[in-house]
Amino acid sequence: MTLRAVIVLFDEIEVLDFAGPFEVLSTASRVARRQGLDAPFEVCTVAETAAPVRARGGLRVTPDHTLADCPKADLLLVPGGDVTAALRRAPLIEWIAQRAAGAELTASICTGAFLLAEVGQLRGRRVTTHWEDIDELARSYPDLEVVTGVRWVDIGDRVTSAGITAGIDMSLHLVARFAGMSLALATARQMDFEWRTEASTPA
Repeated sequence: MTLRAVIVLFDEIEVLDFAGPFEVLSTASRVARRQGLDAPFEVCTVAETAAPVRARGGLRVTPDHTLADCPKADLLLVPGGDVTAALRRAPLIEWIAQRAAGAELTASICTGAFLLAEVGQLRGRRVTTHWEDIDELARSYPDLEVVTGVRWVDIGDRVTSAGITAGIDMSLHLVARFAGMSLALATARQMDFEWRTEASTPA
């Protein structure tokens, strides 16, 4: 079965926060097809409007869908970056809350954890984020159990990753989880990426 992975975009998003997971999941599908298997993931992006999003550093990215026309997400990925303005965008926040509730799995990359925490999707959960923002996340959302020193935290239907490149490590973990370790290792090799697997998972 092919899972639809929807990656949320917004202004001042960190480029590698969304591009890393996009690369991992799309490469996994390409490698799977090369092996004669069905593609495990269909990856697309979504933003508030159809206008290009301006990422950090000035990169402009055109989303595949708007909030209004985005199909159902099996996997919802919420990247980070400078999320200050995004946290004030009520339509975006409401959409994330609604779609996270209906997805099989919701994951954040880096400071995307603030967006999931804001909509109550991480309440009482073990989570992580960029090392620079760990203390602020804990102060802002005291109902979270914020973990340091790991690349990602998997608590079943919610997964959070540490900063920026950790999103690649986490995405490879998602490949392993949904499509098997063999494909995850083949994907990392195809990307010529040294997969770091320091994770926190349920006991």
